[in-house]
Amino acid sequence: MNHNKIITIDGPSGSGKGTISQMVADKLGWHMLDSGALYRVLGLAAQRHSIDVSDEEQVAQLARNLDVQFVINRKNGEIEPVLEGENLASVIRTDEAGQAASKVAVIPSVREALLARQRDFYQEPGLVADGRDMGTIVFPDAPVKIFLTASAECRAERRYKQLKNKGVSANMRALLDSIKARDERDQTRSVAPLVPAEGAFVVDSSQLTISEVLTQVLDFAAKSFKDVNPD
Repeated sequence: MNHNKIITIDGPSGSGKGTISQMVADKLGWHMLDSGALYRVLGLAAQRHSIDVSDEEQVAQLARNLDVQFVINRKNGEIEPVLEGENLASVIRTDEAGQAASKVAVIPSVREALLARQRDFYQEPGLVADGRDMGTIVFPDAPVKIFLTASAECRAERRYKQLKNKGVSANMRALLDSIKARDERDQTRSVAPLVPAEGAFVVDSSQLTISEVLTQVLDFAAKSFKDVNPD
């Protein structure tokens, strides 16, 4: 693997890392890994197979044998997960899926089972990896590591507006509580906790536009790649 062609973008839920990762990948013409989608799919699969997420052995076994594929939607260019033949694009981004993902992600054997699958996403000409431990665990020697964050209140407001725009009823207080609870699980889990990777460029997007965040990320990446390949 040419580790000089990987950009990792980590951060909490609602920080905008998925949007920025897709924009960076499109700008560079690189592939993209949405690692969170794997955990969301696994969480939903556990629910559909009536597996209690507290049963670590069964969840880990499900992870090792997860029948999931990722396909490109030719209409919008987005990558969509297909679980056991069913396209989950319409449900993968729900709060329920996010909470399920957060619960299975704390299981060490699950993270180990999905580690190799995530690394296999690398293809030329390069990879933008979006997640929570891309720069710390999955691609620790990536030359460009970004940690994108925002206040919990800002992230809850973004999610609220997103749901309202889709015609989905939402409660701001409940969204904020859900985000804070997930942050707590992600930051305090014993395996691969959510923290900036060593040397990561930290961007707080609370008061920034998407365009401003993208510019900062691309500028940092350009400088980093120049330092790695000075010729």
